[in-house]
Amino acid sequence: MKRKIVIVGGVALGASAAARLRRLNEQDEIILLEKDEYISFANCGLPYYIGDVIKERDNLIVQTKEGMMSRFNIDVRNFSEAIKINREKKYVIVKDRKNNCEYNQDYDILILAPGASPTTFPIDGAKDANNIFKLRNIPDTDMIKKYIIDNEVKDAVVVGAGFIGLEMAENLSHLGINVTVVDLASQVMQMFDDEMAKLIQNAMEIKNIKFKLKTSVTKFEENGRKVILSDGTTLSSDMNVMAIGVTPDTQLAVAAGLEIGKTKGIKVNEYNQTSDPSIYAGGDVIEVEHFISKQPTYIPLAWPANRQGRLIADHINGIKTKYNGSLGSAVIKVFDNVAAATGLSEKAAKAQGYDVKSLHIHRGNHAGYYPNSSTITLKLIYDGTSKLVLGAQAFGQDGTEKRIDVIATAIKLEATIDKLSDFELCYAPPFSSAKDPVNIAGYVATNLEDNMYEMFYVQDVANLNDVQFIDVRSKEEYDLSHIEKTINIDVDILRSNLEKIDFNKDIYLTCQVGLRGYLAARILKENGFEKNIYNLSGGYKLYSEYVMDTQDLNFKQGSNSSNDEQTSTINKSHSNKETIVIDACGLQCPGPIMKLKEGIDNIDAGEAIDIVASDFGFYRDVQTWCDASGNELVYSKMEDGKVKARIIKHDEGVNISDVQEQRQTIVAFSNDFDKLIATFIIANGALAMGSKVSIFFTFWGLSALRKDNYISNKSKSTMDKLFAKMLPKGTKKTNLSKMSMFGLGSKMMRFTMKNHNVDTLESLMQQFIDSGGKIIACAMSMDVMGISKEELIDGIEYGGVATYIGDAQKSYSNLFI
Repeated sequence: MKRKIVIVGGVALGASAAARLRRLNEQDEIILLEKDEYISFANCGLPYYIGDVIKERDNLIVQTKEGMMSRFNIDVRNFSEAIKINREKKYVIVKDRKNNCEYNQDYDILILAPGASPTTFPIDGAKDANNIFKLRNIPDTDMIKKYIIDNEVKDAVVVGAGFIGLEMAENLSHLGINVTVVDLASQVMQMFDDEMAKLIQNAMEIKNIKFKLKTSVTKFEENGRKVILSDGTTLSSDMNVMAIGVTPDTQLAVAAGLEIGKTKGIKVNEYNQTSDPSIYAGGDVIEVEHFISKQPTYIPLAWPANRQGRLIADHINGIKTKYNGSLGSAVIKVFDNVAAATGLSEKAAKAQGYDVKSLHIHRGNHAGYYPNSSTITLKLIYDGTSKLVLGAQAFGQDGTEKRIDVIATAIKLEATIDKLSDFELCYAPPFSSAKDPVNIAGYVATNLEDNMYEMFYVQDVANLNDVQFIDVRSKEEYDLSHIEKTINIDVDILRSNLEKIDFNKDIYLTCQVGLRGYLAARILKENGFEKNIYNLSGGYKLYSEYVMDTQDLNFKQGSNSSNDEQTSTINKSHSNKETIVIDACGLQCPGPIMKLKEGIDNIDAGEAIDIVASDFGFYRDVQTWCDASGNELVYSKMEDGKVKARIIKHDEGVNISDVQEQRQTIVAFSNDFDKLIATFIIANGALAMGSKVSIFFTFWGLSALRKDNYISNKSKSTMDKLFAKMLPKGTKKTNLSKMSMFGLGSKMMRFTMKNHNVDTLESLMQQFIDSGGKIIACAMSMDVMGISKEELIDGIEYGGVATYIGDAQKSYSNLFI
């Protein structure tokens, strides 16, 4: 039987339903009413057209009236607004806006897809302003774009820090407009938890977007050219964009007596039928059930609308596929970065009564040794009782949304945290690592549930009192920046410094990203510490972002022009010299600083280095390092998701060592692989910070200096032969101090180091030598152990106790490893 199906509204739901209806039934009469000109357009692309990212306006048009009519044989009527529904007689009163007349359109089945309208509230002076805009459709876009051009807009205020607000802020900034975002909330992007939202805010502030949070607009003056805020601030504004959210357009439904839900959207069943079975609704106008909590919610996003349009058409044609609820998976571009989320946030999960657990990890978006690796910060939220994954949030660059997509799929399949570890995901160096960030999140979660250690969070730090708070990073990292309450005990020397820890207090650990804190927690537990041991989720990297005030960053923001050098006091001497370029992408702290130090050491005073790093923390570290070393930071900027900086070497007459004698001496007594790694990480870090470093190798430590391919032509005594057998021949034969497993442990450690982009022991040794570090082999120990000079590597010195003591007396510290 031929049916008459009327669809009110186009775009995502209306156009999707119409096309699917025709594919399923060639006989039905399908009428699509759209009150505006365009029946199907990419409304999510509108901000990017305003910002000239999308160049061609026609690219926003998904389907035209003519195209829809010819391809699908659908009666498309634009400029036709449905203004009233008569449910009893089954007709819609339609206003023909082009001909300014009204008519009745009967239906057998009615589909409501009017979408949502920008949320508004009365503000004093708004009616007198001619520069206040909203953004919902193509005519809005045209007006904004024309106004910007005609009025040469320089300053803009965006009200609202949600998706549309931040996208508009970014795209106005692309046009060279100074933007201030105002929002009454305490954070941007409410679907994110506050520490993850801070990453988004920081990335935008670095691009000179200003934020006024916990603030509202109370008044417009001078026809909108002055914006008065609730904190008393007055902003100058050439244009104002209202982007405080959307409200479901339910006027038609309310007037028809259809049931409205708790969230002010039309209430529908699992087949998108309203309280009137002959009327369906979907998209931004309806209330949906959240997939996880099963509670009513409002999620105005494109994917649910398209999915619902298809399922409505299916149900009308006898295919009874239920809509199983919305997760709210979403992604936003933040200049060179990506922020994405799915499921419940931590705060939403707690409000729903779940036993909420969460964790943070920082992992490369692909293998660190492949060019342009960058870090993804990922937060996982799960239920501690059922172990079900509840949600996830991530911030990074390429591949960030991919990880959220995987977790969204896991949630839809009702996966528990252990399943994340078990997911077999694609791997090749340009795309991921052998253990994907999703896998790592699963491993960390299962470690927590297996009571390997406990977490604390960046929000907790301010309230920590009367605890043992230990930073287990290297001294060099600690000296660059740290949490004030912490003491520093490097994880690599933790076992030999247990006496420094107060057994009577709870222990709180932090490192750079969380890994070394976990290792430290295990060391302490295995050494009998019975008090509670906590590791900072996300480490110092996340904490520094959380507490950072970008307004206090005094970095010089450069461009790509030669004007960057105009602020330099050494510009004249540098102008005719070649600039050295260093790529430190993929390296984690203190890797970029070490690369910079190495480069500075190899150039003359007045020469410059351009360095690029993917570690966001380098943005701050480079300023700290330049201040400490006396070198000049010409500029530091974020570009293409990377930190780019130019540094000019200090004058010949200014040398750190001349200002303050900085020496570090280390005694290397052990031939354990992990202790040797610690030795050279500390030594290289000290070199990078401007210290002179000497390492005195004695007794078993001499093993590290032996050549692995040396064959002696000299006869040795029986005792010398015995020592030769006992001493490992070079670094590649050394074992772990713990978990040696007949040499397998060292191989596992090397594999792990490679995955985490940590240099090999051999590479660290060579870096140390190349950077001017001094290696001294103890001559007395060589005699005792029967080792000749020919057996040891090149580039080292030979001496005795006097040589070591002479260096040690000039050092600010001396380490025994």
